[in-house]
Amino acid sequence: MKEILRELFDHKKLTRSEARSVLTNIAGGAYNHSQMAAFISVYLMRSVTVDELSGFRDALLELCIPVDFSDLKTIDLCGTGGDEKDTFNISTLASFVVAGAGGMVAKHGNYGVSSVCGSSNVLESLGYKFSNDLSKLRREIEKCNICFLHAPLFNPAMKNIAPVRKELGMKTFFNMLGPMVNPSRPKYQMVGVYSLELMRLYSYIYQESSENFAILHSLDGYDEISLTGAVKITDATGDRIETPESLGFRKVAPEDIRGGKTIDESVKIFLDILQNKDTPARKDVVIANAALALACLNPEKSRQDCIQMATESLESGNAYNALIKLIEIQP
Repeated sequence: MKEILRELFDHKKLTRSEARSVLTNIAGGAYNHSQMAAFISVYLMRSVTVDELSGFRDALLELCIPVDFSDLKTIDLCGTGGDEKDTFNISTLASFVVAGAGGMVAKHGNYGVSSVCGSSNVLESLGYKFSNDLSKLRREIEKCNICFLHAPLFNPAMKNIAPVRKELGMKTFFNMLGPMVNPSRPKYQMVGVYSLELMRLYSYIYQESSENFAILHSLDGYDEISLTGAVKITDATGDRIETPESLGFRKVAPEDIRGGKTIDESVKIFLDILQNKDTPARKDVVIANAALALACLNPEKSRQDCIQMATESLESGNAYNALIKLIEIQP
């Protein structure tokens, strides 16, 4: 690690192979906390390159416990986090809306690192039992249209770095990796990122590996469709800028979509939205994100069809029922 750090501090970049090797060594416990913190800190001061991010991703996918859903048409809705906007759990809620609309979701997530409450915090509080048992996960996705892949159970490589990330308490390149290392390698993905620079990196990588993706970044900093302003969306057809109005919604204020200050508050917001009891602003944001995911899954459908599907899933109770059914079948 000393030689790697010396090169990085001398403003050199890692090759894809070198990046893969470093992360493999981190997974194997080859470095101490100080060395890992120093390594992470490099990427707090400069941007990661496409080769470096690809190499880190290669290592984690090689080391993860695989989940074979290759016979299913699955999607993951996942944000990088790290936008420091403290929103409610938008992508997780949108995942249940997609499930309620008939889409199959292999949701990848974790505890909050740079936020109060991550997707794992919410689902654990509601009684979901994390597992890497493929038969359990397949049963869930076949019966409920959704299962949850708690990242630490599938990426044991991350356990050595987890304490360092927690102590740093800020976004690192590991936030960038989260959405890209879903162990089920879903055929479809909707990914929210916290910056235009990261969006550019993601677009290079996804164009190489997938045709069925949508990458998005709200231009005022959110890693999801926030409806607080314009959003840039990149998919296999190219780039476009959308406004809340062009997407079919009204603009909302940042304070309208803030999350809870505790896990309990976050869970209450989560349940209120799924039961269609919360504010129109929060409901619209969830529907907007779910509709884009449904469009990714169903490219033959119109934007309005996808908004209608998402709205019906939420308002009919199908999204909430997907959650209830998922919790009820836990062992």
